[in-house]
Amino acid sequence: MLVVVQNDPEVPLAAYEGELRDEGEVFRIVRPFAGEPLPAVAGAGAAIVLGGAMGVHDTARHPYLAEVKEFIGGCVRREIPFLGICLGGQLLADVLGAPVLSGQRGEMGCLPVTLTASGEADPLFAGLGGVFTTFQWHDDTFDIPAGGVLLASSPACPHQAFRVGPRAYGTQFHPEVDLATVEAWAGSPGVSRAEADEIRAGFARNLERYRLSSRLILANFLAIVRGKR
Repeated sequence: MLVVVQNDPEVPLAAYEGELRDEGEVFRIVRPFAGEPLPAVAGAGAAIVLGGAMGVHDTARHPYLAEVKEFIGGCVRREIPFLGICLGGQLLADVLGAPVLSGQRGEMGCLPVTLTASGEADPLFAGLGGVFTTFQWHDDTFDIPAGGVLLASSPACPHQAFRVGPRAYGTQFHPEVDLATVEAWAGSPGVSRAEADEIRAGFARNLERYRLSSRLILANFLAIVRGKR
């Protein structure tokens, strides 16, 4: 079973929930912020860990993050296919001993990401070409863990995606959002009206390209899960 860890009530699985159902994938969403316990790692066939407004070091305010980190570490050790998105990618980096820097290299909105040569050859990004459109919403960023492979970059944030081992991935960008998610985040405190308008307009302009790249990333990840890549 694919285990999806939702760390924040405002950061749902969004578009990927419907796409997983369309793919016929059996999955379970676990919400540790609401007190739901994570399953044993041994029972997970694959895992996706979503983002959140908190940081990887905020375990005092969000104690469940310690359990999420243990779960991620178990996935890596067992080589369970793993995809960490934004905070999920930062947690993966942190678990593996790489620094996660707060308040640095932040980005918001639809922006291009460029694959490295390793990224173009990686099964997670097969078929995307050298540059693709995705959605950004982060203040923090990760360094690449020792032994990790940098897969994607952007001018504002050089570390956009990495792989550790054969099947553990972290991304800084969000491939899972939908219009409702973007609308909700654009209305967040601290986002000016002008910024919110540009975020909404940018997502609308790039929606089809964003959907194509996001669906391909999920399809590629499921192919890895199913042993087809």
